[in-house]
Amino acid sequence: MGMFSTLFQVILIISIGRVNGCICNQNIGVYELKKGNFSVKFTNYGASIISIVVPDKYGNLDDIVLGFDTTQDYVRRRGNFGAIVGRVANRISNAQFILNGTLYRLEPNDGNNTIHGGSRGFSHVIWEVNTKSTQDPNPQIHFTYRSFNGEEGFPGDLIATVSYYLLSETQLAVEMKAIALDQPTPVNLAQHAYWNLGGHNSEDILSHQIQIFGSRITPVDTHMIPTGEIMPVQGTPYDFLTPKIIGDNMKKLPNGFDIYYVLDGLKGRENRKAATLRERKSGRVLELWTNADGLQFYTGNWLRNLTGKGGFVYEAHAGLCMETQGFPDAVNHPNFPSHIVTKESPYEHSMLFKFSTE
Repeated sequence: MGMFSTLFQVILIISIGRVNGCICNQNIGVYELKKGNFSVKFTNYGASIISIVVPDKYGNLDDIVLGFDTTQDYVRRRGNFGAIVGRVANRISNAQFILNGTLYRLEPNDGNNTIHGGSRGFSHVIWEVNTKSTQDPNPQIHFTYRSFNGEEGFPGDLIATVSYYLLSETQLAVEMKAIALDQPTPVNLAQHAYWNLGGHNSEDILSHQIQIFGSRITPVDTHMIPTGEIMPVQGTPYDFLTPKIIGDNMKKLPNGFDIYYVLDGLKGRENRKAATLRERKSGRVLELWTNADGLQFYTGNWLRNLTGKGGFVYEAHAGLCMETQGFPDAVNHPNFPSHIVTKESPYEHSMLFKFSTE
């Protein structure tokens, strides 16, 4: 494969800028991993994926994730496009939880609730970058963020790492890890890319076909907070146990999907298939594998008049998210699997994206 330096390219470094109201002492950069026609670009702002270029069935190359042209756009926008969200992804009811007898109050940035760790979270901070510079058949990049005690209201110091690997010309692996340095704390990270297999600047995703290997969901109330139930999908619009067109199932859910699926077949912490996504015109297929308990399926319901890459305007359902993660609001539901992390029990979450055509 040649030296790693021929496979890993630093594309651009953006100078010091104003982030979240303060002058940051680190640079925001853009980086690329590439094997053949397979290219993935990142920024250390939010440890984000900002583009994924893959061929269609005719060999034409397209960028299949939504995003923006410059890192300044990612700083200005608040949509978590391609970012790692945390310290706790998804919603926490009433922006609070009790851990070991102590009440922790968080920032309510979604009505009375907290979503994706708060208004800053892990997606609107600058991560340190470690690029591997020796010979390696798998181009890779590693991001690290140290979260301090009390950040966004969460207890304890925490070190989080996210690693991206190109395992072949068709596979992207993601590994998310975190370790609590001094006291227990909840951790539930997610990769928040918006996918459109037709290309980020193509029609909406309603004609995509999806299969989700989860036979149960966690129903929510009117504020999108889990009720604590775990409900079968059979006989509901949420049933994607067999491949179905997204728009067909949405006829009974006019606002779209934003729901957590409990994945089937978990054995230990090995990856198993979570979902398969297809787009007919391009022939592109995306398989998602993970060791997480479940997957939040979101169809970009609230995208509105948002100018993205190349000036293309993203509207509702321009992209979809498949966010593998732990159970939502688990800190307030004892019947859900816990995602409390300690020194002795660190956090580990893996994903594998397999691309193909048919």
